Amino acid sequence: MSELSPVTKKFVLHWGEMGTRWGINRTVAQIHALLYLSERPLNAEEITDALSVARSNVSNSLKELQNWGIVKITHVMGDRRDHFESLTDVWEMFQIVLDERKRREIDPTLALLDDCLAEAKSSRRDETHAVQRIAAMKDFFETTSRWYADLRRLPTGAVVKFVKMGSRLRKLLGVA
Repeated sequence: MSELSPVTKKFVLHWGEMGTRWGINRTVAQIHALLYLSERPLNAEEITDALSVARSNVSNSLKELQNWGIVKITHVMGDRRDHFESLTDVWEMFQIVLDERKRREIDPTLALLDDCLAEAKSSRRDETHAVQRIAAMKDFFETTSRWYADLRRLPTGAVVKFVKMGSRLRKLLGVA
């Protein structure tokens, strides 16, 4: 792979920085950005060279991206090495990321909130205030999870239309 173009380099560096803000390893995010912009699948050595990172870091990062379901292995005729490519449909990619974040972050939080409420109910201490706050938090997570599940069942085109409605949706609901 030749040296990165200025635009690709700028995007890859920014995506890596944003990844760290979202709680994702910088190299994982940079590899994803590189694969997303690449015109063809890349092998691990090409990724290592393009980003000047350790081969072991590339291997671990590629596994993480595959676990998320946004990068897949593909094969190139005449080359025995694994090559990697990113999903290119932005909406599909972000739905997969949201699904994974829900599974990894929201679902365990809901389970913890249930445990806390059950424990508080069996406690001899008066935890009325804490129970009210935890119950409100649980209601929020359950409501948004149901909303997301409903939204997830819609075809991508419908989701795009819904999101693009923006202020028209506020008007439809009669909210200023």
